Amino acid sequence: MDRLRLGVLGCSSHYFKRVAVPLRESILVEPYAIASRDQGKATKAAANWDFTKAYGSYEDLLADPDVDFVYNPLPNHMHLEFIKKAADAGKSTLCEKPLGLNAREAIEAAEYCRKKGVLLMEAFMYRFHPQWRRAHDLVECADIGKVQAVQGWFSFNNTDPQNIRNIADFGGGALLDIGCYTVSSARFLMGSEPEQVICLVERDPVFKTDILSSAILDFGGGRRAVFTVGTQSFPMQRVDAYGTGGSLSIEVPFNMFGDVPGRLTVINSVGKRLVETEIVDQYLLQFDAFAQAIAEGGPVPTPLGDAVANLAVLDALAASAASGKWEQVARPA
Repeated sequence: MDRLRLGVLGCSSHYFKRVAVPLRESILVEPYAIASRDQGKATKAAANWDFTKAYGSYEDLLADPDVDFVYNPLPNHMHLEFIKKAADAGKSTLCEKPLGLNAREAIEAAEYCRKKGVLLMEAFMYRFHPQWRRAHDLVECADIGKVQAVQGWFSFNNTDPQNIRNIADFGGGALLDIGCYTVSSARFLMGSEPEQVICLVERDPVFKTDILSSAILDFGGGRRAVFTVGTQSFPMQRVDAYGTGGSLSIEVPFNMFGDVPGRLTVINSVGKRLVETEIVDQYLLQFDAFAQAIAEGGPVPTPLGDAVANLAVLDALAASAASGKWEQVARPA
């Protein structure tokens, strides 16, 4: 198949740091157009990263008939708006996580795209890395027995008041920005949805965003996940799962490097072993998988129901942080 022409909404540092170089190897995706609300910024980005077109507004990019699909790494509060605008233009969207500010927005986005006949997927790139597929297989075959607990930690240190992660009105804060990963990975390893959650947060006195959030997710039957996420902490990430017959640990669970093998440590009654997976780039795999889904008319590899369910948990965590009590996780229809 011919490569699909990609339009990128915004001059995202995330795109340039993690996505642009891997996409040079894609046989399915051609970076074609980039947009910014600043034409000069878009023009410079296009020259630096080999885009054919540069636009001074997101709407102008969406109006380009040669753009086949869109990558939306805009601030969280703009996701729904531009998912809809892309759908109106007949373009499918790969949208950065979380898909919206809450489960209601995710449901609205999913239904809107369904009616418009375009595809939509939340960009949880980690799900495409073979280390996570291997972890999932090990859990399914009971290599560590029945999973009873998942522990997660994800943090970075960012005190820039202009950064979108530190702007409450833009959907900033630890829970939405990186708590979505610890929730998603716990649900993935548990293979089910939590019934109730409790959450404790510490907020920045100026930003008003949560900067250190800890949570317990109760999956029922004595199965729990616990995690802490922070935006003003030493950068670190780790996921561990503990079962009735052993444990597994994922060394770099989310921002996995694209030039070294994935590494899992597995311990069970037979012994301790290091499992290494092939060297791949998870962003390249994600974009190629989405492009393939578009070419084949769907479905997308990560269904929208997963995005809605993840945000339903995040909604319950936010409610618990406000109430100081256990909160039930809603089951979106």
